[in-house]
Amino acid sequence: MTTVGFIGSGHIGGTVARLAVAAGYDVVVSNSRGPDTLADLVAELGPKARAATASEAAAAGDLVVVSVPFGRYQQVPAEPLAGKPVLDTNNYYPARDGEFPTLDDDSTTASELLQEHLAGAHVVKVFNNIYWESLRSLARPNGAPDRSALAIAGDDADAKAAVTAFLDTIGYDAVDAGPLAEGRRYQPGTPAYGGIYAGSSLQEAVTGPADKVRKALADA
Repeated sequence: MTTVGFIGSGHIGGTVARLAVAAGYDVVVSNSRGPDTLADLVAELGPKARAATASEAAAAGDLVVVSVPFGRYQQVPAEPLAGKPVLDTNNYYPARDGEFPTLDDDSTTASELLQEHLAGAHVVKVFNNIYWESLRSLARPNGAPDRSALAIAGDDADAKAAVTAFLDTIGYDAVDAGPLAEGRRYQPGTPAYGGIYAGSSLQEAVTGPADKVRKALADA
């Protein structure tokens, strides 16, 4: 089975790690405070998980989830991620991250800046528009009528295919939003951010979850 590395193991990273282990993946988790601080998470995840440094997690993963505050994106180790699909869960929040003029004027996106930093990797934006508790609770088997869908955006077709397969295994369909720049269509403040996964809307049978994501992306 594929090994999934995690750079950042908070609410989103930890939730994806739990879903990955439940689906049979091996995981290597890391955070900014060191492997020892992840003992409780590793104990919860069981024998398919281990803690490591960020560089070790990046090197170990066939897929690598980056889930650190966006303002720290330049601290993500670039060399061990070369050639790998990198799942970017981040959002830009100026109050937390500091101001980035090129993001404020919408001339680029947070994921595109991460891609520039990780020049040899293949960044795919995903998991950024769903609350971690919804991500945990909405996973469903393939074919379930109430299965949810997550938007993805990226510039490398093979990387998007790998991420789509991963999402399918952990309980989600994928809706391809296009190249990485199109990730702006499900950033904070857009119709595809957050609300489409709340309440009973995903259980409505008229259009289905994937169609709701597509409509929200189109509205953005």
